[in-house]
Amino acid sequence: MSEKILHITSRDNPALQRLRKLSQDGGAYRKLGGVWLEGDHLARACLQRGHAVTLAVLTEEGAQNPALRDLADAAPRQLIVPAALFKGISGLESPAQIGFEIPFEAGQDLTPGLDSVVLDRLQDAGNVGTILRNAAAFGFKQVLALKGTAALWSPKVLRAGMGAHFGLHLIEGLSPADLDALQVPLIATSSYAESQIHQLTLPKPCAWVMGHEGQGVQADLMQRCALTVGIPQPGGEESLNVGSAAAICLYESARQRLV
Repeated sequence: MSEKILHITSRDNPALQRLRKLSQDGGAYRKLGGVWLEGDHLARACLQRGHAVTLAVLTEEGAQNPALRDLADAAPRQLIVPAALFKGISGLESPAQIGFEIPFEAGQDLTPGLDSVVLDRLQDAGNVGTILRNAAAFGFKQVLALKGTAALWSPKVLRAGMGAHFGLHLIEGLSPADLDALQVPLIATSSYAESQIHQLTLPKPCAWVMGHEGQGVQADLMQRCALTVGIPQPGGEESLNVGSAAAICLYESARQRLV
């Protein structure tokens, strides 16, 4: 057996203790400098985008699976553990058989002039992950999260993002004033907007602003928006889920660029 492969049977192993923190504390990656990815789908998405991997963890059963072994071989270190120990670091009701730890580096700068999505204090991890998937699908390469937004690299957001993280430039902890460096028009949705989204020629590049689920876009940020648009809702509902609204807005931007 290769020296890079270790069989672990104790739940008190330091590496497993570290992974439990990463899987159970949504913001631990900022302190520990690593991100926990669980499952073969996220593992493949990570490798397909050329992202570095520091550690692979396999269950004993997973270690017998050639496809999972091939994934794990991308890591410089591998841990093979009983299923019960893997369950202890899993965030899933039905634990996977493989996981990766990847490095996390904070402090990146935003890229001016890039099509972007701004997340203003979104709280729900599912909404955040959904918007990341929408951004990646419709060609918006940068997502900027203001302070108070759910942790972008938390396990719940990663699962909801389904691999979109690895095709995006992600920056957290920003203030509205930081967005001035983006140098593209900001667009927000509003039920009070005079123009509906399908009636406008949208700027390109641009940055779509998605606001807090209950409070909407904060005043300081709304003042920075060059344009507000409405989304027609002939069914008469009061508002759309922010993930659904983001999908509509990003699709309309992408659609206009295809015609």
